[in-house]
Amino acid sequence: MLEGVKHVLLVLSGKGGVGKSTISTQLALALKESGFKVGLLDVDLCGPSVPYLLNLEGKDVHQSSDGWVPVFADTEQRLSVMSIGFLLKNQNDSVIWRGPKKTAMIKQFLTDVVWQNLDYLIIDTPPGTSDEHITVMENLKNVKCDGAILITTPQAVAVDDVLREVTFCRKTGIPIIGIVENMSGFVCPSCEECTNIFSSGGGTVLSEMVKVPFLVKIPIDPQVGRLADKAQSVLITLPNSQVAQVFRKLVEELTKSKEA
Repeated sequence: MLEGVKHVLLVLSGKGGVGKSTISTQLALALKESGFKVGLLDVDLCGPSVPYLLNLEGKDVHQSSDGWVPVFADTEQRLSVMSIGFLLKNQNDSVIWRGPKKTAMIKQFLTDVVWQNLDYLIIDTPPGTSDEHITVMENLKNVKCDGAILITTPQAVAVDDVLREVTFCRKTGIPIIGIVENMSGFVCPSCEECTNIFSSGGGTVLSEMVKVPFLVKIPIDPQVGRLADKAQSVLITLPNSQVAQVFRKLVEELTKSKEA
């Protein structure tokens, strides 16, 4: 099912609450707006937030003779999405599963979804370095995985957890594309000045420590927060914002050396 996928990108972090799903969805939307055909796979089985962020809650996955047909986020069918959130009877249901059942579901996501031809498949993962991540890597052995984008926030506690994720990637042979520092400052809605409300520079320090490229800093912008559940790209809705500039740079960094 992944033979038609040109590039696979993993979004990882050893820390919860750093904004992996928001970055994954905005990156998918930014790549789509840049002319690419994109898939977004949400393997956070216990906290699937991608359907909410893309305003796809309540959508159904259909079974075809070839496998599961993903949900399309746009009428042009340039952004396809798969999440356990589409398989729950009620969006408030808890997924109370042991490891083997989680592993089986992720395998199904990677082998039974009809992704067809994609330029990029973005895999949004849960925090940690356990069953879900190992299952993803085992099923990507025969597929070219470009590597992982590691998400951190500036605080030392987050950087410490993401450092463990770096170790995990190196032990499992996952190439690391680079580090993104999210929540890096707060953009004032009145004057647009960016002020550090947490400590700053944690992502840069980690990058230098582990000799991994530092990609971008993404500030907190209340305008972007209001885009949640609207499936709108900052590139279109807030084209002149600092966050839009950052995502343009991130897309450029990820695509400059690839023929997608």
